[in-house]
Amino acid sequence: MVKIGNLELGEFPLLLAPMEDVSDPPFRAVCKENGADLMYTEFISSEGLIRDAAKSVQKLDIFEYERPIGIQIFGNDIESMREAAAIAEAAGPDILDINYGCPVNKVACKGAGAGILLDIDKMVSMTEEIVKSVKIPVTVKTRLGWDENTIRIVEVAERLQDVGIQAISIHARTRKQMYKGTADWSYLNLVKANPRLHIPVFGNGDIDSPEKAAEYRKKYDVDGMMIGRASIGYPWIFDEIKHYFKTGEHLPAPDLDERIAVTKKHLDFSVKWKGEKLGILEMRRHYTNYFRGMPNFKPFRTEMVTAESYDHVCSILDQVGEVYADYQF
Repeated sequence: MVKIGNLELGEFPLLLAPMEDVSDPPFRAVCKENGADLMYTEFISSEGLIRDAAKSVQKLDIFEYERPIGIQIFGNDIESMREAAAIAEAAGPDILDINYGCPVNKVACKGAGAGILLDIDKMVSMTEEIVKSVKIPVTVKTRLGWDENTIRIVEVAERLQDVGIQAISIHARTRKQMYKGTADWSYLNLVKANPRLHIPVFGNGDIDSPEKAAEYRKKYDVDGMMIGRASIGYPWIFDEIKHYFKTGEHLPAPDLDERIAVTKKHLDFSVKWKGEKLGILEMRRHYTNYFRGMPNFKPFRTEMVTAESYDHVCSILDQVGEVYADYQF
């Protein structure tokens, strides 16, 4: 049984990665229904929280059915992060997660996210202050290092454990790699081989099929996996991986009716939570993935990403159901 603090997550939990502009409550809802064991919010700016910025505060929204759920924060100022941690804890999550992995310039080049991998001492000090400031378990998501010459992940995991974190998720790329190239999970074996390390280690990067999940589970000594991009528009991946672990066989791919139903459910929650205009706008990134592989789908996709009303999108989805009624995935 993998545990974070007193939270029991099962034998080999599958985590939904925190993804900016993706892992909001509507998306988390469909992932939870399809097998995600632990989910995190989008990352939230510490400066935005302590200044009560509306966008940051809205990201604190969590719902009972999501539990266990973690709120993730990022920033480069230790005092701001400590204050933000307290604000996040007050929102009632089960876990507080610190983002030390975001590679985008506007975050990393300001010393936050993966940028802190250039200053491990500060990373450790910041983590220690955050752990002291909250009562719930603190976890960390990070990368191997800034580049291939600064990979100190074995040391980092141990030092963060020693100041109180209760689990670590490692994206097996450097910041320099961004999301390119192949994730090198061999470093996760090195982390787990450290005899002083006893906290759970979750692997992240390139898990996009049940076969790969099973291969990596067998090859690398991780306690669970965090799945990000492969779940966008395909929340079924969690249950599919679990089924493959148990049986060695594939679940049938979701049929068209299921894809349309889940898309509508996702859209409905998005509109209710964000309002119609923003809810529709932020759903647009998901349509291609929900209907990936369907022939001659571009006209429908184009119409969906330009539709400006909830009813219009739903009518397009109904048309898709009629036109492709006989299509088999």
